[in-house]
Amino acid sequence: MPAGGAPDHWDFTLLPFGGIITRLLDAVAPATIVEVGSDRGDFTRQLLDWAGPRDARVIAIDPEPAGELFELARARPELDLVRRPSPEALGEVPPAEAIILDGDHNYYTVTEELRLIEERSGGSGVPLLLLHDVGWPHARRDTYYSPERIPEDHRQPLAHDVMVAPGEPGTVSTGVGFRWAAEREGGPRNGVLTAVEDFLDRRAGIRLAVVPAFFGLAVLWPERAPWDAAVTDVMEPWGSSPLLERLEEIRLAQIVERQRLDREEETLRAMLNSRAFGIAERIARIRAGGSPSLSRERVRRALED
Repeated sequence: MPAGGAPDHWDFTLLPFGGIITRLLDAVAPATIVEVGSDRGDFTRQLLDWAGPRDARVIAIDPEPAGELFELARARPELDLVRRPSPEALGEVPPAEAIILDGDHNYYTVTEELRLIEERSGGSGVPLLLLHDVGWPHARRDTYYSPERIPEDHRQPLAHDVMVAPGEPGTVSTGVGFRWAAEREGGPRNGVLTAVEDFLDRRAGIRLAVVPAFFGLAVLWPERAPWDAAVTDVMEPWGSSPLLERLEEIRLAQIVERQRLDREEETLRAMLNSRAFGIAERIARIRAGGSPSLSRERVRRALED
C-alpha cells in the first residue's frame, strides 16, 4: 500500500498477520506459495522462513521490486522473483496451493487476478487465497501504481497526489496520501472488497473470512478442500469481530491525526528558515516593545515538546 506521507511502513505490510498466516499455511501445507506485491520483502522473509524447513518454494511477483527484495532473492535460492505485473505473471507461473494478493489495489487488477487463479486451478475451485487491504481505504476506492496499465474503460475517474480520510467519500486536505486514486469512494467496480464480493457472487462453495484490522485481511478457501475444517478453526476467532472493527476505526483516526501533526510540524520548520518570518518577527518585536507573541524561539520550543 504505497502512500505519500504515510505512517510507518510496518503498518502497510502483512507482518501484523504473521501468526494467523503461519497457522493457515500449517493447515494447508502448500508446496508452492505465490506472493503478489512483495515490495521490500518484509513479509516474504517470513514466508521463506516457513517454506525452508518444508522444502516449499516461494514465488514473489512484483513489477518494480525494491532493492531489498533483489538482495533477498540472491540470498535465498528457494525464492523465485518474477518482475512482471500480476495479471501477466499469474497466467504463467506454476499453480500454487496458497496465493497472497497484495499488489495493485484496484477493482480491475484484483478481478483479473482472481479470474486467472481460478482458471489455473483447473476446475478444483481455488487455492487458499489471502488478500490484504480489503478494509479502508481500499475496500471501496481504487488506487493505482500506474494507471496506464489499466484499460481506460476499467479505470475510475482519477485524482492525482491526493489525500483521503475515513468517512469522506471525496478527497481531503489532511489524511493518507496517494499518487493516483479514484476521485470518489463507493459505487460499482470500485475497490478491492467490491472485487472480492463480485467474484464470490458468481460462485458457490467458497468461504470468506475477513480480519478487520490493519487495513483488512480477507481469506478465501473452497469448502470441499480437505483442509477446510482446519482453516475454519484458524479463522473462526478473527472473522468480522466488532471489537477489532472498532479498534481499527480508532487506529485509522490516529493515523490521520498523525499526518496532520506531521504536516503542521513541516510548516513550522519551514517558517524557522523563512526570511519573511524573520522580518515579521523583527517588526513584531519593535511594535511589542520587547518580546513578540510569536518568535523563532517559541516555534523551536514547540517543536521540541
